[in-house]
Amino acid sequence: MIQTVTGSAEVCRGFIEKLKERIGENDRKVDGIVAEIIETVRKNGDAAVRAYTEKFDGKAPEKTEISKEELKELASQCDPQFLSALEKAAANIRDFHQRQKQQSWLTTQKNGVMMGQRVRGLHRVGIYVPGGTAAYPSSVLMNAIPAKIAEVGEIIMVTPPAKNGKPNPDIMAAALVAGVDRVFLMGGAQAVAALAFGTETVPKVDKIVGPGNIFVATAKKQLYGTVDIDMIAGPSEILIVADETAKPAYLAADLMSQAEHDRMASSILITTSEKLAVETVKELEKQMATLSRKDIIDEALTNFGAIIVCETMDEAVEFANDLAPEHLEVCCENPMEYVGRMDNAGSVFLGNYSPEPLGDYFAGPNHVLPTSGTARFFSPLSVDSFVKKSSFIYYTKPALKEAAEDIICLAETEGLTAHANSIQVRKKDF
Repeated sequence: MIQTVTGSAEVCRGFIEKLKERIGENDRKVDGIVAEIIETVRKNGDAAVRAYTEKFDGKAPEKTEISKEELKELASQCDPQFLSALEKAAANIRDFHQRQKQQSWLTTQKNGVMMGQRVRGLHRVGIYVPGGTAAYPSSVLMNAIPAKIAEVGEIIMVTPPAKNGKPNPDIMAAALVAGVDRVFLMGGAQAVAALAFGTETVPKVDKIVGPGNIFVATAKKQLYGTVDIDMIAGPSEILIVADETAKPAYLAADLMSQAEHDRMASSILITTSEKLAVETVKELEKQMATLSRKDIIDEALTNFGAIIVCETMDEAVEFANDLAPEHLEVCCENPMEYVGRMDNAGSVFLGNYSPEPLGDYFAGPNHVLPTSGTARFFSPLSVDSFVKKSSFIYYTKPALKEAAEDIICLAETEGLTAHANSIQVRKKDF
């Protein structure tokens, strides 16, 4: 069960280091396996992907690619209530991400100079969607909808088949709602490699996004540079900052909502109330007994969970910014008071009625978030993740004449005489 500790600076630092270690150890164990898979797929294409699918997923599908007609047929098999919820969530996600869209721009000066920036969607993007024991239709929406808004030319989705080689209807329905262009039944590091290099059937993409297990994350890490990626995601994590007004039942439920993701998921509560800490532990024991993934939850809370009782809210804020969690809940009497102080978090949930699953599924902000402390410098997935920006410059002859001596001076100071010469040869025409 979860440990309760005193939130001294030494304890906080020690706990953070423990969380970092859980990532590094696992990366080292799978690096070699993933490297071999990537190289085999690079050399052997579809045949390698099929062989690895049979090895890891149980059975290769009869057809690797799912047509639009098949997507519609599979979607028709889904629960109508699920389809309705999916459509509502998609509408919220579109509304939020539409506001992120940037336009190309151009500026002109009196001397005829024109400069600007062209913003365009990437030509082709690959989306990885888990589809095994943990299938996430919500991830389809969160990855594909911002790409669609960014006007990506083609969205390619890969997702592993079930043990019987069949697609997951819920994921197929989400692909239909989100506007995915092509869907392939393949998963793991082999699917990531197929997207990165292209195969006989799978087109090569410019960027790969989406969550996956440690093999998927490692493959993305190793292939970064061959393609762009969204981020290197580690196990899920939540940090809750709470004062004495918070409800223990809510806190316990939210801690477990992340712990059920993974045996290595991190769930931390930091509070100024010792009474709240005690009552939250009782609620964890009570609620856990009824949950289907209680074994995973218990292991995650035991190894990577903590309730830290600190002296002041200032200490709690400092710890939150130091840890830079994926999800940060602020369950305080006046949560808006802390918005401007929470600098390092993937997504911030304010108040008792903004639980983390609201963001995972429905509210609109993206749930693909930086983990393992990388929220210090990474941002959530967004429309910006799917665009490429290019600048452009147009100078007239008089404008270049005016700037020529300054450019030559700078180039010669750096010892780049060919740069200076590029301007010198034009001076003859001024």
